[in-house]
Amino acid sequence: MQAPGESSAAHLMAQPAMQRVPTQRLELFVLRNFLDAAECKELVDLIEAERRPSTLANHNGDNLFRTSETCDLHHDHPAVAALDQKLARVSGIDAAYGERLQGQRYEVGQEFKAHTDYFEPSHPDYQKYCATSGQRTWTFMIYLNDVEAGGATRFKVVDKIIQPERGKLLAWNNRRVDGTLNAATLHHAMKVRKGRKYVITRWYRERPWA
Repeated sequence: MQAPGESSAAHLMAQPAMQRVPTQRLELFVLRNFLDAAECKELVDLIEAERRPSTLANHNGDNLFRTSETCDLHHDHPAVAALDQKLARVSGIDAAYGERLQGQRYEVGQEFKAHTDYFEPSHPDYQKYCATSGQRTWTFMIYLNDVEAGGATRFKVVDKIIQPERGKLLAWNNRRVDGTLNAATLHHAMKVRKGRKYVITRWYRERPWA
């Protein structure tokens, strides 16, 4: 049995229609139609209502590194609470271990350059972000709409490109099987070329989120 703050390949592959990307370099999973059209539209509307410029935890001096807009979703909203529970079921991770659900909006030309979701232990701000709840473990991301052109997520190390599709869930373990941080999770939210892209991301932690 997995720990309360953990998912596993075995648990995820037990979910109907779950697919594992065929690579030994990282644990990466795709589930189409995780959300239906009505669920996606309601979440898009919430992002539109409260979006703001995205920021970086560890700014690297490149002001064009992350050019999207962001929205912290309110977990007391019925649609957000329902998504939180749905993610808990599919991931097997207790919702208490998840950061606040976050929405992102990408216009034409906007992107999030290649990055990993975990915090670098050597960075001066590591303790600031990880002292209480620990390192990020799993990432679960959902595309909320079809994008006319561009907007794919590219895992550069394994050269795998995931196209955005409304309702599609993308999940990956930010660590290797032995628990060490996995640099092969490096991924790039590629530029939107036509249309607009909406996603929701849930990052889970080693310990309950404070």
